[in-house]
Amino acid sequence: MSEKLYTVVEGGSITTPRGFTSGGLHCGLKKTDRNDLAAILCEVPATAAAVYTTNLFQAAPLKVTRESLGSGVLRAVVVNSGNANACTGEQGEADAYEMRAVAARHLGVSEDDVAVASTGVIGELLKMDRVRSGLAALPEKLSGDADGAEEFCQAILTTDLVKKECCVKIWIGDTEVLIAGAAKGSGMIHPNMATMLGFMTTDAAIGQEELQTLLRKATDTTFNMITVDGDTSTNDMLVAMASGLAGNEELNKLHPDWEAFEAAFTHVCRHLAMAIARDGEGATHLVEVQVNGAGDEAAARAIAKTVVGSSLVKSAIFGADANWGRIIAAVGRAGVPVSVDKVDISLGTIEVLRQSKPVAFDEAEALAYLQGDTTLITVNLADGEGNATAWGCDLTYDYVRINAAYRT
Repeated sequence: MSEKLYTVVEGGSITTPRGFTSGGLHCGLKKTDRNDLAAILCEVPATAAAVYTTNLFQAAPLKVTRESLGSGVLRAVVVNSGNANACTGEQGEADAYEMRAVAARHLGVSEDDVAVASTGVIGELLKMDRVRSGLAALPEKLSGDADGAEEFCQAILTTDLVKKECCVKIWIGDTEVLIAGAAKGSGMIHPNMATMLGFMTTDAAIGQEELQTLLRKATDTTFNMITVDGDTSTNDMLVAMASGLAGNEELNKLHPDWEAFEAAFTHVCRHLAMAIARDGEGATHLVEVQVNGAGDEAAARAIAKTVVGSSLVKSAIFGADANWGRIIAAVGRAGVPVSVDKVDISLGTIEVLRQSKPVAFDEAEALAYLQGDTTLITVNLADGEGNATAWGCDLTYDYVRINAAYRT
């Protein structure tokens, strides 16, 4: 799909689509003075969809959000960082419901129209006195300008070094439609639904079933194809809200511009997913693995994600070591059939394996390539038409340092 179907909006944010405001503040959940409480508010009932972690130990906010999404409509999402409210029992669940109720009261919307998301340390109860005071002050912080979006993005970060956001513009018939997203994620990243926390806004008019289907399809090829450390969080959630205020003819799969809208929506997801992989805890490289010619798409996905998630491959990239043996070993343990005598592997444009046999290459050239900040690994299998791309990062000393002291 050509990117010409849509245009990236420079400086765009989750409040660029019509009808949305956002903001954030520091209420005291984090030990630093960084923002830790935020919200997105839609001025009208927004068509909404979500996907959630498949981890069996799901945090309390996910139960609350599933309940709110039962109607397929949301007015607001409230999110905190610094505390995951996960594995906190009945009290944690009560706190999540109270968080929804207090946010609804101060935002002037129905409780059932509020989603709740949390991220941070597992197993600690929320300091609800601080949450209550923060929610009372939050409405005054909401705005539709860049400052509101910036405060929101800063409030959802934990070990992230940078914010992640993206916005694109597309024409649906004669109507301009905007799609935007913001996400957080840096560690405990091996999603099997979406990212750690992601939020998407659009002013498109679109049916709820269509939005839900599109969200699942887009995450399968973007958020579900990233890994930092192989760990799936208890709190992973991606929520999409569509205000419909662009005024376009309602989108569905039969609409002549559906394919273009799907491409634009997926671009936002892909941009955010890649930003999470690049910002992996301690990472110095973005690693992209392209698998071509697999037996089918499922096989290609399995191989791509196995290679990009291999600790040995990740360590080799950190050390700028062109050790293709680790790559082909990962291909072989991905759990899908492969013709073992037909595999080609390249690092960037440097071919290192052809027909499963070593190719002489310039070690100095390979070293120089691997010392860059982005590494592309291409695996060609010649087994079929299945193709897939996965993203990850290198494994560094800093990853261990960050996670050895996460609670302290």
